[in-house]
Amino acid sequence: MSNPLPDPDLAGQVLRFADRHGADHRSFPTGVAGLTLVRTRAPTALEAQAYHPLVCLVLQGRKESYLGRERVEFTAGNAVIISLDLPTRARVIEASPHRPYVALALRLDLDLVRSLGLEMEPVVEAAEQPARAIEPGPVDAALVDAMRRLFALVDAPQDRPVLEPMIVREIHYRLLTAPHGGMLRRLAQRDSHASRIHRVLARIRGDCTTAFSVAELATLAGMSPSSFHDHFRAVTNTTPLQYIKDMRLLEARQRLRSGGDPVSSVAFAVGYESPTQFSREYARKFGVTPRADRDAA
Repeated sequence: MSNPLPDPDLAGQVLRFADRHGADHRSFPTGVAGLTLVRTRAPTALEAQAYHPLVCLVLQGRKESYLGRERVEFTAGNAVIISLDLPTRARVIEASPHRPYVALALRLDLDLVRSLGLEMEPVVEAAEQPARAIEPGPVDAALVDAMRRLFALVDAPQDRPVLEPMIVREIHYRLLTAPHGGMLRRLAQRDSHASRIHRVLARIRGDCTTAFSVAELATLAGMSPSSFHDHFRAVTNTTPLQYIKDMRLLEARQRLRSGGDPVSSVAFAVGYESPTQFSREYARKFGVTPRADRDAA
């Protein structure tokens, strides 16, 4: 069952905002930079999607996400830290019209993470404590209060230029010092293995048309191919080539659903040389052909 939240009224505030603006199912922008909300009134089907670095404060209900074969549960009373760009599968598993799934999500700024890391005292990590790219953990009152103050700016646009950067900085600091902020702390170290893998992920996301080889990516990370492969899998729960394929297909789906472009054009745009191969792999991943998916959207 869901855990109690230190500030239960925050869920009510978010629900009232969602009612005013008709926010349902998808991430809905609040007007505060990087801050979105999700309200879902029923459980959803398991669906492939891409996560970006963010913190998800679950206010009500439950959701599950799969990173490879690893299951992570998002439940009320948790702040889930997603540290990297990741292909996942996710679904809401506890929601109803009277008690919907509700969450606030804030996009994380990894440059700010590194800047704060330079100002903080080093945190001694337990040797046996793994650092995962998707990590749920209990939320404390200080983080909830910061998220509440940030959400309050949706109705105070005149205050945003001054208060928003201060509150966002505080939230990043509290995540860096949280017990489940281990991956963020590793990313704050510029030459850590996690930071090197992040550099590779950013390159892949920024140029999905390039047919990268594992050797090229290993060179970018400053590792041997075998070491790179091991560290990449430890961080993402997948292989470099599977990650590239998944992110290409997720990018293609977004383009098809939002733009209605020809399937062949989208295939070439995300790096496929054969529209036939693209359609085959798209249908295998999403359970529907790209043309049918585009037309339904």
